[in-house]
Amino acid sequence: MPTPAPAGRDSETGDGGPKKPRTIWQCLGPGLVTGASDDDPSGIATYSQAGAQFGYGLAWTLILTYPLMAAIQEISARIGRVTGHGIAGNLRRHYPPLTINAIIFLLVAANVINIGADLGAMAAALGLLIGGPQWLYVLLFGGASAALQILVPYCRYVSILKWLTLSLFAYVATVLVVPIPWAELGHAVIHPPVSLKSEYLVAVVAVFGTTISPYLFFWQADQEVEEEKGDPEARPLKKAPEQAPEELRRIRLDTYIGMLLSNGVALFIIITTAATLHVHGVTDIQTSSQAAEALRPIAGTFAFAIFALGIIGTGLLALPVLAGSAAYALGEARRWPVGLARPWDKAKAFYGAILLAMAVGSVMNVIDMDPVKALFWSAVVNGLVAVPVIVMMMRMATKREIMGDFVLPPVLRVLGWVCMAAMAVVDTAMVVTWVI
Repeated sequence: MPTPAPAGRDSETGDGGPKKPRTIWQCLGPGLVTGASDDDPSGIATYSQAGAQFGYGLAWTLILTYPLMAAIQEISARIGRVTGHGIAGNLRRHYPPLTINAIIFLLVAANVINIGADLGAMAAALGLLIGGPQWLYVLLFGGASAALQILVPYCRYVSILKWLTLSLFAYVATVLVVPIPWAELGHAVIHPPVSLKSEYLVAVVAVFGTTISPYLFFWQADQEVEEEKGDPEARPLKKAPEQAPEELRRIRLDTYIGMLLSNGVALFIIITTAATLHVHGVTDIQTSSQAAEALRPIAGTFAFAIFALGIIGTGLLALPVLAGSAAYALGEARRWPVGLARPWDKAKAFYGAILLAMAVGSVMNVIDMDPVKALFWSAVVNGLVAVPVIVMMMRMATKREIMGDFVLPPVLRVLGWVCMAAMAVVDTAMVVTWVI
């Protein structure tokens, strides 16, 4: 066995002791599920609108956001794995209650609105495929998702979520069945047709706000805590630094693959809608189901069906992440027992928050919610919450009294603050679009 690392050596390169190597699939977990859940039906609608309205003109946004998104998600994961507490739990320990309560309120509100929009999109997609009453599908999807989170053991449920990430490849399949002018796409990425027109700025704001969302920060950090608690040999890295080399490598691999899948699929959606809808003059797409329906006469029944099935699959993946991240944040802020690994009777308030979020999201559709307005306000709230949350995360992740020897390395510090600055610019642009 190698000798222990000498004092002063980087904490990520020490010796964690011999362990059985993990396969890549075993290394994938919180990061993969988090990244895949970002391409929910609401996100699909945003990316579809971007491709339909501007063609390949916004493809560059997915290239730019990838390193920023991956960095901020790795920071979230590190906070959870190092401290043994999620984002909300750490915020409660180090920030005033008024600040935390305001952030949690906005996060929960945005998540519930997003749940309602996603349920509506999933029901509309299933209605396109088989017909039938959409209100019934809303209740079925919402009820099934809540039941799975409460009744299925955590280890099995996480496995279900991992397999659901494969539904994203539906959007890879659609690219394979439509002709793509790759030279034109490449030129748009290298020399993007940037514009200061209001509609272009709104689209950029929407893509950034959809891609880098606060609920993803909270979910991945809490899933790292769940993984640590579920392993009898694991402890928070502050208390067990010898476990750090393997765990931080796993987090990095998991996160960067998960975010690559997320942004890659988003890029494929923009490419698909740009090559079909935009080319044929279909530029006003407001929902993901509209995008699927518009594809039918242009790209054929197969592309339409695959696109619609992808909406349902990604929705089934995103719903528990949205409801779960809200419940984790609310529960940690209120000092409730939290965790999907806990039985119902040991975390009633936590599971009650999940049920309530699903119920409110379902009711929003039954009372004929406007999906366009719901998506708009969800994106607005997410964009506004992202900046202060990132600032507080960066401050926590660079304090030795919180992170011990595992404060952020220089590269993550730079990328984290650049991500914060980018989201601040996005928020400013959003306000400008309202004024002009």
